[in-house]
Amino acid sequence: MRITAPLLPSTRDTCEAEHDLPLLQPDEGSILLFRPYVPESAIRKVVETLRSRWVGQGPLVDEFERQFASTLGLPYRPVAVGSGTDALHLAYILADVKPGDEVIVPVFSCVATAMPLLYQGARIRFADVQPETLNIDPNHVRTLVSERTKAIVCTHYGGLPCDMDELLDISRALGVPCIEDASQAIGATYRGRPVGSLSNFTIFSFQAVKHITTGDGGMLVAQRDPHVQQARRLRWFGIDRVAKQDGRWGDDITEVGYKYQMTDVAAAMGIAALQELGSIIDRRRQLLAVYRNELRNASGIRLVGDGLTDREHSAWSCTVLAEKRSELRRKLRDHRIESNQVHFRNDRHPVFHGFGGTCPNMDQVEKYYLMLPLHLGMSEGDAGRVCSVIRSGW
Repeated sequence: MRITAPLLPSTRDTCEAEHDLPLLQPDEGSILLFRPYVPESAIRKVVETLRSRWVGQGPLVDEFERQFASTLGLPYRPVAVGSGTDALHLAYILADVKPGDEVIVPVFSCVATAMPLLYQGARIRFADVQPETLNIDPNHVRTLVSERTKAIVCTHYGGLPCDMDELLDISRALGVPCIEDASQAIGATYRGRPVGSLSNFTIFSFQAVKHITTGDGGMLVAQRDPHVQQARRLRWFGIDRVAKQDGRWGDDITEVGYKYQMTDVAAAMGIAALQELGSIIDRRRQLLAVYRNELRNASGIRLVGDGLTDREHSAWSCTVLAEKRSELRRKLRDHRIESNQVHFRNDRHPVFHGFGGTCPNMDQVEKYYLMLPLHLGMSEGDAGRVCSVIRSGW
């Protein structure tokens, strides 16, 4: 598929007609876009935790952190928090982002990637996408670099890793941290290395429809131990809980902290879900493979990120570039199949007014991208059914 349409105007009017399809009801004939997966073992673990001494942050949070690092093969001890957004905010604080600093972020990502930077008073520089992956374009990043650049942020869209070697080369040359938003990329690898082991800071999300869920939750992975220790204080009002529990703590809070900690109830869900993470990722990759194989030669549609062999997709989503996207959405809807854009370019949100720039690749693909269903509530037959509807034309 070649994209040859003219650039879109700088308004949201072109997409408004596509937002008027209500959610499908979860009946037997429907294929939903998202569906949370909670193992039975997680339910049992939560009940056990609710009957224990610890309900808030306790020993299970520590255990979840240890098991998370071990399961993903990470050499660093992570810090569990209340959400992926909490983890991002802490990463920006640890990166010493201050008012007036410039931070380069992807124009296409969940709004949570850039939102905490507003709390820091940073100047956001939106970087364009690669049309073939929807990930941040390192070539455009290079044009945005200035003496005020404080950090470079990337999002592994849909679970497909960015061009990390190029981004890390830029950040090292500048002497600033690279911060990975891996909310959708748990279990992904880049050139044989697990996501979470590459950059100064990496964050993960356990929001409701991620690979594993803790209801909501997140994890911050930092390479340097002083950052880990600071994050542990900041997630609990700036209090050193270890010192406090050892009886060595007094009225000595010296930095602004937050209520960003994870609870043992959430950690119980995470610990149980980690035992199934390998099979969860395998299953999602099998579903993505169905889409890849059955849509490869379909007319008017192309899978985002298809054909890359130096990185391993976590298969959080299947996103396509489709001609006449509105018509395809309605065709799928007529066959009881949900689809949607889900994420939108951040520079169009009024909250980021004044940070806009030139993103011609995003302009080009904006009206073509569409997310198809991919979750553990589906069978390979369901994915095949979606492909069959698409191949029949729209």
